[in-house]
Amino acid sequence: MTRPHSQAERDYTVADDAQLVEWAKDDSAAFGELYERYVQKIYNYVYYRTGNHHDAEDLTSRVFFRALGHIDGYVDRGVPFSAWLYRIAHNLVANWHRDRGRQKVVPLDDYLPSGLHFDAPEAMAESSEEQERLLLSIRELPAERQQLLILKFVERLSNAEIGEIMDRTEGAIKSLYHRTLLSLRGALDQDEDSSGGASERRWKRFGL
Repeated sequence: MTRPHSQAERDYTVADDAQLVEWAKDDSAAFGELYERYVQKIYNYVYYRTGNHHDAEDLTSRVFFRALGHIDGYVDRGVPFSAWLYRIAHNLVANWHRDRGRQKVVPLDDYLPSGLHFDAPEAMAESSEEQERLLLSIRELPAERQQLLILKFVERLSNAEIGEIMDRTEGAIKSLYHRTLLSLRGALDQDEDSSGGASERRWKRFGL
C-alpha cells in the first residue's frame, strides 16, 4: 500500500502551515516552504529588536535552525505556526541583549508610517505635528511596549499570538495594550491645545 501524500505528490505551495509542519518532520522541502513563507517577517522582527543587519541575519538563521531541530516537538496551541517562530526569535534576541547588556532599538519611524493602518496608534494623530509627537512618545515607551506595538500593528498579529510570543496570557496582552494606549493618550493630550471635539472622537475609536 502506497503511503498517502508521498513526497513526489506533495504540492508545497498550496498546503497550509499545519500540513507543512507535519510533512516537515521527515521532509526538508516542506520545511523549506515554511522558511520561504516566514523568513522575511522573522528577519524584520529581529532587525527591529537588534538594529543591526549582520546580527539580524545571524539570529534569523539561528531561529530557523532551531525550529528545524525542534519541529518534531511542535505543539499546535491554536495559534498560527508563525507565532512559534516569533517566540523562538523573541528568546534568541532576549539572550542576545543579555549577552551584550544593551537594548538597541531601531527608531520606530522606520516602521510606523508604512506599517500602521487606520486602527493603529498612528490614527490617534490627525496632523503631521501630532504624528511626530506620537513617534516621540512611542520611543519613550519601555522596550516591551514598543515590541507589543510592532507585533500588533506592523506584524499584524492577534493578541493570542502576541501572548504566545511574549509568554503572557491573551488577557495580559489586552491589559498591556490598554495601558500603552493610555500612556500615549496622556502624552498627546498634554500637548493638546483645544479642549474637546476632534480629540475625543479620536480616542473613542480606541474605546478610551
